[in-house]
Amino acid sequence: MRIGILAAVLGLLLAGSVSAGDKPEAEKKVQNRYFEMRIYHAAPGKMKALHNRFQTHTCKLFEKHGMTIVGFWSPTDPKEAEKKLIYILAYPSKEARDKAWKAFRSDPDWLAAKKASEKDGTLVEKVEEIFLNPTEYSPLK
Repeated sequence: MRIGILAAVLGLLLAGSVSAGDKPEAEKKVQNRYFEMRIYHAAPGKMKALHNRFQTHTCKLFEKHGMTIVGFWSPTDPKEAEKKLIYILAYPSKEARDKAWKAFRSDPDWLAAKKASEKDGTLVEKVEEIFLNPTEYSPLK
């Protein structure tokens, strides 16, 4: 199932990307980034609150800490969409990823937002992390 989700998400990313041949020469020499796909399994009845926390707090804090948001997705099946939130972040390197998450997790604004959003219970039961390197022929690097 996880491989299917990964293939679908990456297919969407590649379908929306511009081919390397369409870019100016200077843009073709982009170094590979380090990608992280995260799948959040929401606690029952908490998906709306989880989306709200991302929209109002988390996305801004990701940007503050140098995390590049590639995109967010919900499964097309309505039952699965109530259970899973999928997103991909990009970083210059694994070291940059580790540093960004360390800063994010200790950010007082994040700690306050998390505490406030979970006053009626935890929002996430499980998080899956999948780390990705673009292939040599990937238009998205």
